[in-house]
Parts: sequence; C-alpha cells; structure tokens
Amino acid sequence: MTAEDVLAFLDLMDAHGVRIWLDGGWAVDACLGAQTRPHADLDIVVEERGTATAVAALTGRGYRPVPRPDTTAWNFVLGDAGGRQVDFHVIVLDEHGDGVYGPHGACYRAAALAGTGTVAGREVRCISPEWLVRFHTGYDVDETDWADVSRLCERFGIPVPEQYRRRWPSGQ
Repeated sequence: MTAEDVLAFLDLMDAHGVRIWLDGGWAVDACLGAQTRPHADLDIVVEERGTATAVAALTGRGYRPVPRPDTTAWNFVLGDAGGRQVDFHVIVLDEHGDGVYGPHGACYRAAALAGTGTVAGREVRCISPEWLVRFHTGYDVDETDWADVSRLCERFGIPVPEQYRRRWPSGQ
C-alpha cells in the first residue's frame, strides 16, 4: 500500500461518511509524519456502524475477502487484484469513548483513538503514539516492530518497553 493508495482509501471513506483511524504501520508513519518503510497493507479501526458501508465501497472497487485463519466479524481483510489490502479492526464506541473490539472486552481506549498524524501532507486520524507502542507488545516482535517502536519512543519520549530491551539489550 502506497501513500497514494492510503489517500485514495481515505477519500473513498470520506465520500461515504465513514470515520476511520489508521492503525499499524501506516499509523506509525502518520505519527512520525513521513513514510519510513514499505507497507503490505493498511490497518484501520472503524466503527461497527460504518463497516457495511466501508465494505460496500471497497467491494465496488473490486476488493474481495482475503481468507485468513484469524478472520472474525471484528477483524478481517479485504484485498484487490492489485495486491492492496485493508485490514479491518471493528469497534463499538462505548459511553466513555472507548472502542470495544470484539466480544472478549478488548479495547481501544479513547486516548488511543485521539491520535493525529499526516500521510503525504494530509492530516489523518490514527492511533496515538503511546498506544501504538503498547499495541506492539505481547507477541514475538521482529526487526520491523523494533524499528517502529524505537522511532516512536525516540520521537515522542516514550519509554522503550521491557520486552524490547530484553530482545535488543544494547538499546539499538
């Protein structure tokens, strides 16, 4: 997914009145204000009430479901013949502004949904840097995760999580 692909997606969602937040690698780059690496997909957070509209808009552009073992109603991927993929993370906003993700009580806290950044000069809603760092823990991290987390920590003065200090003790 290129920056132009992201902007085209955002234009499509705006045209259909669907509010989304960037998540994952594009959210990291939006917070940093520049693209730091290639991205295989675009992770988004979308309210459940906008999901059907977003899916219909993408289906109208040739996107189809991409089967994965972890596909659920609240986490699924649509892709097109050109290799572009959008990874949906579906939430329901509660009375506190927290986004409830799935039936097990996982949550995008309101503070996580308060981030903004830029993609190719366009201001976008995205997951906030502190929460992007939190969301990059609790699983086996790789060099891409390290690069994303270290950039966010350095830019925003966020402490490097212990999990990263253990894996890269030299503090690279």
